[in-house]
Amino acid sequence: VLLVESGGGLVQAGGSLRLSCVASGRIFGFYAMGWFRQGPGKEREFVGGINWSGSTTYYADSVKGRCTISRDNPKNTVYLQMNSLESEDTAVYYCAADRSPYRSGRFTSRDEDYYWGQGTQVTVSS
Repeated sequence: VLLVESGGGLVQAGGSLRLSCVASGRIFGFYAMGWFRQGPGKEREFVGGINWSGSTTYYADSVKGRCTISRDNPKNTVYLQMNSLESEDTAVYYCAADRSPYRSGRFTSRDEDYYWGQGTQVTVSS
């Protein structure tokens, strides 16, 4: 399974970005997808997840109300729309795909239970 993120960049505080992650190597629509991030000097943390069908989403408290995760199964793509960006959102953002089908999208298991992309840098200037 290959996950390729795009859409990161430099944005001013208060601005918006939309990250994309294209998956290949298996049937996309059977698997939950998620986004994580790792800020400077911080551990990687969960940002948001979406179940295999797209009917349920989950968010970290730090981004709830500012971020929206969605998926387009025919395009094998998951998105993360980020609004009202803050300097604390500066991080490398990683796309994750559950190794097991038909999961919830909570992404509470071990890192090795998921496939990972290479990450895309998001920098928010204040």
